[in-house]
Amino acid sequence: MKLIVMGQQAFGKDVLAKLLDTGTDEVVAVYCEPDREGKPIDPIKELALEKGLPVYQPAHFNDQADLDQLASFDADLMVMAFVNVFVPEAARDLPKMGSICFHPSLLPLHRGPSAVNWPIIMGSKKSGYSWFYPTDGLDEGDVLLTWECEIGPDDTVIDLYFKKIYPSAVDSVLKVCDLFRSGNPPHIEQDESLATYERRCTKKHAKIDWNKPVAQVYNLIRGTNPAPGSWTTLNGDEVQVYDSSRVPGDGISSKVIDISEDGVTVQCIGGRVLVKRVKPVGGAKVSATEWANEIGLKAGDLIGS
Repeated sequence: MKLIVMGQQAFGKDVLAKLLDTGTDEVVAVYCEPDREGKPIDPIKELALEKGLPVYQPAHFNDQADLDQLASFDADLMVMAFVNVFVPEAARDLPKMGSICFHPSLLPLHRGPSAVNWPIIMGSKKSGYSWFYPTDGLDEGDVLLTWECEIGPDDTVIDLYFKKIYPSAVDSVLKVCDLFRSGNPPHIEQDESLATYERRCTKKHAKIDWNKPVAQVYNLIRGTNPAPGSWTTLNGDEVQVYDSSRVPGDGISSKVIDISEDGVTVQCIGGRVLVKRVKPVGGAKVSATEWANEIGLKAGDLIGS
């Protein structure tokens, strides 16, 4: 088959590399986001140029010239691997078999741009990814295939996405192509009654409230690690919280219970969080113990105010 690969960043690059290394299908063009001033070249663009592939970077597909260019490749399928640019139907339908898109959740759950963060924050026990036929609706359209994995009780975004979803998803592009090559790829309708949509997880969602149940606090910390990074305050100064663990114990919520070589233990409702790694504003990531010693934090202090 003749493929157009559209994508960004490391995932787009690795999907492209997988297709090129396998060599079963011919990649005729690569599409990615426009270059951004002051930012390094996108990894997928870098690989495409290295392999001598034509690269196109339209900011949108409103111009007929961009549609004509895409049509000129006479592709069988467009593989959309991590795409931030809106691709309208007029562009998606140009390849003979249309387009297929990747999303890191079990659709119709967690439609939206932060689909890896929210399942952890919400305390879900499972996640995964989907390849689906994109429409003009956000992460809507029939599903081609899904893959499911467990969310462990201590999994962070790094664990869930980079260690579980990412490697399987890159490999799965070969199965995606095989399903289209078979001539009868599955179309599984999304159940709208189960659909959820979560907005982009940003700093405002990542503020820690130590007066919440410990499960909610711990899920927020690990569901925003490494990005956008949960955060709290001490005497008006912000500090981001990264690596942590959940430990038992009762007491007054938001109080620092202990400072040890393992980190800073903070009381929540029904349990405690051992903070191990932090990042003060304007500084680098350091151990929570080092941070506590530098600012004179002590047991009994209240954090989050």
